[in-house]
Amino acid sequence: MAAPSRRRNGGGAANLWPALLLAAVALRPAGSVSEPTTVAFDVQPGGVVHSFTQSVGPGDKYSCVFTYASQGGTNEKWQMSLGTSEDHQHFTCTIWRPQGKSYLYFTQFRAEVRGADIEYGMAYSKAAFERESDVPLKSEEFEVTKTAVSHRPGAFKAELSKLVIVAKASHSEL
Repeated sequence: MAAPSRRRNGGGAANLWPALLLAAVALRPAGSVSEPTTVAFDVQPGGVVHSFTQSVGPGDKYSCVFTYASQGGTNEKWQMSLGTSEDHQHFTCTIWRPQGKSYLYFTQFRAEVRGADIEYGMAYSKAAFERESDVPLKSEEFEVTKTAVSHRPGAFKAELSKLVIVAKASHSEL
């Protein structure tokens, strides 16, 4: 299923607020956004499916789950950062390789959020490092749904170095 354009980086005013929210997390005045939690983990090659999960918010209200399989090389150090807005209605999950480009060949990936609905999601073949900028995947290589950013089988070209998700609290029906 194709991802609705409002959930991808398609330009326009509707896509400006995720960048502003991410900037607010990075440049927040004291008390406006929770202190982001950053945890390092190993991305392991070998073709086996692996998962890494972190939770954040009151009572661990939100979770981000990164599931992947990769080939080639040796383990790479990656990081997952999670943060929430002051009112705990928005949450961000960023998964990336701090050294920029990954040298692993990803056969699949999925970043899933729990407790929230994705309002913005983006995947990158190369993460910003030193003087280089993020390089986004082509839109046909991945899809964004209500709860996940994942590869598109047959279209994904196996390069992944960063995922960014901004999500809003889910509202349950009474």
